[in-house]
Amino acid sequence: MFPRRTRTRLAGALALLLAAGGCGGAGAAGEGEPVRLTLSAAASLREVATELAGHYQDLHPGTTVRVNLGASGALARQVEQGARVDVFVSAAEAPMDALAGRGLVDPSTRAVFAENELVLVVPAADTGRVRGFADLATPRVERVALGAPASVPAGEYAVETLTALGIAEAVERKTVYAQNVRQVLAYVESGNVDAGVVYATDAVTTDRVRVVAAAPPGTHRPVVYPLAVVSDGAHPEEARRLAEFLLGPEARESLRRHGFRLPGPDAPAP
Repeated sequence: MFPRRTRTRLAGALALLLAAGGCGGAGAAGEGEPVRLTLSAAASLREVATELAGHYQDLHPGTTVRVNLGASGALARQVEQGARVDVFVSAAEAPMDALAGRGLVDPSTRAVFAENELVLVVPAADTGRVRGFADLATPRVERVALGAPASVPAGEYAVETLTALGIAEAVERKTVYAQNVRQVLAYVESGNVDAGVVYATDAVTTDRVRVVAAAPPGTHRPVVYPLAVVSDGAHPEEARRLAEFLLGPEARESLRRHGFRLPGPDAPAP
């Protein structure tokens, strides 16, 4: 027989366990406990990611989704360095491939979230100095904004296009590099550059730029946005549910409304 003091402690511990069991939910966090998820997404997804995060929170009271936007390469490095991220959406395959190669994303959750198109934009007030990509190599164009190719997929795609067109060297001498594609857009909006290369979905967010050309077919790799759950997130089940939502019909409608191309019906899902 245990001493009375020990019996009292055991009874108290049992009561705590029973209470905890009564509060437990289906997810990693108990029902009623706040769940905080971080969605790291390419800067070009600003409107879509913010909109969908809000809708997901409405559908899941008690869950907060923080949207972390930036250049895909920079976001991937954050994950590599141990940043708290639950779901990652890149604007290119390479940053996701890098994380997958190190086992930092769950391969079973990887899927194509969206697709896009690369376009050349000029300030809305431009009088016709730039009518296409070839004009970027002419003396009348002094500054061209591109995303830094090492970390910004839009910049990498842009360099591929300029190289395919044979004007990469001429344009490089007048290039202003930006930290993400939305910064490229801001440079063009302000008139601080004569032209910039962004995604079609970036161009439609403002009336201060004008699209003058799309990148010719075959001059760059397809613009694909892969999505995956980060392997060591604090709430893996909730992260999977968020990923499933982002690949569902509501998300597809949001993508369509904001001008993104939708992946084919055979794209894998979590």
